[in-house]
Amino acid sequence: MQLFRSARWLLLALLVCLLPASSYAGVFISVGFAPPVLPVYEPPICPAPNMIWTPGYWAYGPDGYYWVPGAWVPAPYEGALWTPGYWGWSGGLYVWHGGYWGPHVGYYGGVNYGFGYFGIGFAGGEWRGGAFAYNTAVVHVDNRYIHNTFEDRTVINRYTVENPRHVAFAGGPGGINHPPTAEERIAEHDQHMERTSFQTQHEAAARADRTSYAKVNGGHPQKLVATRPLAAENHPAPAGARAGANANVSRGGTNTGGRANYQAGHTNSSINYNASKSNTGNAPARTYNASHSNTVHTASRPETQARTAPQSRPASRPAPQSRPAPRPASHPASHPAPHPQEHPHR
Repeated sequence: MQLFRSARWLLLALLVCLLPASSYAGVFISVGFAPPVLPVYEPPICPAPNMIWTPGYWAYGPDGYYWVPGAWVPAPYEGALWTPGYWGWSGGLYVWHGGYWGPHVGYYGGVNYGFGYFGIGFAGGEWRGGAFAYNTAVVHVDNRYIHNTFEDRTVINRYTVENPRHVAFAGGPGGINHPPTAEERIAEHDQHMERTSFQTQHEAAARADRTSYAKVNGGHPQKLVATRPLAAENHPAPAGARAGANANVSRGGTNTGGRANYQAGHTNSSINYNASKSNTGNAPARTYNASHSNTVHTASRPETQARTAPQSRPASRPAPQSRPAPRPASHPASHPAPHPQEHPHR
């Protein structure tokens, strides 16, 4: 059995070497049995600007399927969006199609990973004016450092592929049935960039962790998300990439600070996030007040402005002439967001 397994992986390595460099987002591995269902979890809040959520997924190694925790990843270039990898049924096998960075979110099999990746495109935000704006109807953000937000709930139903059983693969018996849309086919022709070296290291760490394997955890991994964001790795934008292009999120909405938690076709109206553990689902959760999202807009006015209101006078006296109110003092500048590695994580 060990000899057969080694031979299979050697054959796979030779196949990868023969693939052209442009096909890194294509086929890498095929398995004869389906991956486990996607676990339900809550990601940590986004700690700093211009970070993109990369959902967790089942990868395959010498000892079977293992869980790669979801993680916040600094965008490698302005305008970069992440297309998750997915397992697809083909020729009686489950074939892995790797994720990639690009100016648009492409096809990922219709697999509903949640948290903005509801099966079609990405509903968690978009690039606006060189900075990433987060859709707070989908994504939790740290409002002390992130002020570029909006709220749009309409995209949730519009781009959701129902997946009540949390299936982790597309096509085949019991798989997701979602053919690519016209927009997803167009995105396939973009100039793509493979995952960063830190994403590769992140997957390698999960592969080396015995508790990540489904044969050990029964399909219920303990470490579901990375408690800290991955390190930044900057790259030039691919040739022809148009920054800020994301047709999957409307540009309307208001910054009301609303929150919702959606995962794999499953709706959960609670807004709890485990701030002290690695989201195993067993630790007590802490509720975040939705009003925090507007703290940047509710700063108290300077005292000089509060004194401009006229005091009440006896009715016998004529009403005083209106005077222009003095100009309020400028609001203190908001604190700049720290580098991801410097921000204290809860």
